[in-house]
Amino acid sequence: MYLAKDLDKKEYSRLMKFSFEVKRIPPEAAQKMSKNGSHQGFLAEVDEYDFYDFRSFIDKKFILVLSGLTDVGNIGALVRSAYALGVDGIVVCGIKQLKLDAIARTSTGALFDMPLALHHNIYDVLNELKLAGFQSYGADMGGENINDVSLSKKRVLVLGNEGEGLSSRIISKLDNVVSIKMAHNFDSLNVSVAGAIMMDRMRI
Repeated sequence: MYLAKDLDKKEYSRLMKFSFEVKRIPPEAAQKMSKNGSHQGFLAEVDEYDFYDFRSFIDKKFILVLSGLTDVGNIGALVRSAYALGVDGIVVCGIKQLKLDAIARTSTGALFDMPLALHHNIYDVLNELKLAGFQSYGADMGGENINDVSLSKKRVLVLGNEGEGLSSRIISKLDNVVSIKMAHNFDSLNVSVAGAIMMDRMRI
């Protein structure tokens, strides 16, 4: 681990109690290492992330599928919430690559303990999970109140992208379409917030 020299001394002393190697570096070096990202004085060298094959999730119970999400802030927040709320694996669909360094930061490190798969074709994913006994639940404002839906033990939550949500074609492939009942006449929530609420309500 690398710590910027201007890091709070108490925090530095606390970290020195752990068994990993700690090096102090000038703030300028920390900024360069983080590629001008927000590091807050902490940097670490980690092994390259190995994506999972989504088929390795078929013996799990609770899967999150992200369709076309591109904002790394939202993806990182969803990874963090998924890890905290007991999701067994995440499949990211509809994009070719992910900025894992940014996702690792916004997930506050949860990425390294959360099985994550990248598969372009969401229809392949939904079909294979269905064959493995999963029921799919897509989030859409026109769906049934999630509180009123009977949940399968093997379940998949599907979230659409930030601007357009789930396409009508994807919705046609789902077993259920669910929503969050709003207290006021309001159209939607940020996808990472809505996803966290859905994941919590889908815990069994």
